[in-house]
Amino acid sequence: MHEDGNGGGEHAATPGPGSGLDQPGFLALERELTVLLRRARASQGEMARAVHPDLESSAYGLLVRLDECGRQRATELAAYIGVGKATMSRQLRALEELGLVAREPDPADGRAWLVALTREGRERVSRVREARRARYAGRLADWDPGEVAELARLLNQLNRGMEK
Repeated sequence: MHEDGNGGGEHAATPGPGSGLDQPGFLALERELTVLLRRARASQGEMARAVHPDLESSAYGLLVRLDECGRQRATELAAYIGVGKATMSRQLRALEELGLVAREPDPADGRAWLVALTREGRERVSRVREARRARYAGRLADWDPGEVAELARLLNQLNRGMEK
């Protein structure tokens, strides 16, 4: 995710007075997203340490992306996470040293490399993700399953909107 939250690195135009941003709905949205993001950052650190005690919390998202999408080029990962090539190289090197990812030649382009989870990486990430889903299920046990599905749908819609 990009630091500025707009997905493109460009600064979005700030709406002027009377734009509706002071409406109770937007104020509540800002407050709840702030709490959610604060908790997510703390949780990401815990999950990273559960995968490996020496894993940086920022690298956890890379492992999840590789778990969900399979092997990818470093440039694709950097674009998805929203970091530069140097940062991505450093993170991938650290993950390789921990034995969680490996690089392999890209069969479509002999000059390029693909990054993939190792067997150890896949097993560790799967265990942590399964435990996380179990925590969600426990904390949302009193929710109607339709509400859980609706929340997932709305968060997906929000995430797609943030990519623009």
